Amino acid sequence: MIQLGVHHTLKILRDTPPGIFLGDEDGNEILLPNKYKPKTFEVGDDLRVFAYLDSHERPVTTTLEPKIKLDEFALLRVTTVNDYGAFLDWGLEKDLFVPFKEQARKMEEGKWYLVYMYLDEETDRLVASSKTNRFISNEELTVAPFEEVDLMISRYTDLGVEVIINQKHKGLIYEDELFREVRLGERLKGFIKKIRDDHKIDVVLERPGYRNIEPAAQRVLAALEKHKGYLPLHDKSDPEAIKSQLQMSKKSFKKAVGSLYKQKLIEIKEDGVYLRSS
Repeated sequence: MIQLGVHHTLKILRDTPPGIFLGDEDGNEILLPNKYKPKTFEVGDDLRVFAYLDSHERPVTTTLEPKIKLDEFALLRVTTVNDYGAFLDWGLEKDLFVPFKEQARKMEEGKWYLVYMYLDEETDRLVASSKTNRFISNEELTVAPFEEVDLMISRYTDLGVEVIINQKHKGLIYEDELFREVRLGERLKGFIKKIRDDHKIDVVLERPGYRNIEPAAQRVLAALEKHKGYLPLHDKSDPEAIKSQLQMSKKSFKKAVGSLYKQKLIEIKEDGVYLRSS
């Protein structure tokens, strides 16, 4: 059987009245309905498609791009709520089902929720759950300090912002290390700052420690060029002013300026930083 919930590159086998039949190397076949047929094609061509169940619970494929895939998280909007559960817009013709038992709190039509999509073994259907903590674990970590990782913003807390790391682990960006606004469900890059003894993970958006000097220096240079070679920032500037203008901490700014000064790329004066003329 062709795996539901993921993309496949399949070979076009034959054209029929309902649509094109596609196949894999193991002899499995699946339908691509007429509405998704490419304008031009030939038998034997390869086609990238996404497999799921249609409204009649039949395995089919589509060339539409879903907003979530198997074993992934995404922020999705509820389109309908009925006696069985809620239904989410995930970019395909048939909405994604969330049973009541998989709702962390009762979902409401029109609202957005962070969910995880999995294949229900009892029904062989793709379903979603807003009980996301069930699908995240820090017991066996697959990341290391200073490593660049994929992040998704999952929750706002009093300490900062919780994130999902590489679709597997939970981490935290502390409030005083968050130098720009982030949105629930936003995907972005970050770095592992620290892994604690209890496997809690501290995450930052800037490369930590000395490893951050080069990217931060490049950002300062870019800002100088944009502002005609001058920035009214220095070591006594308010951290909020630096954060507002450069989206970095004062500590990172000072390291970047020090690096650029050593390379004789800038001049430091009482009123700010100047780009050296060549």
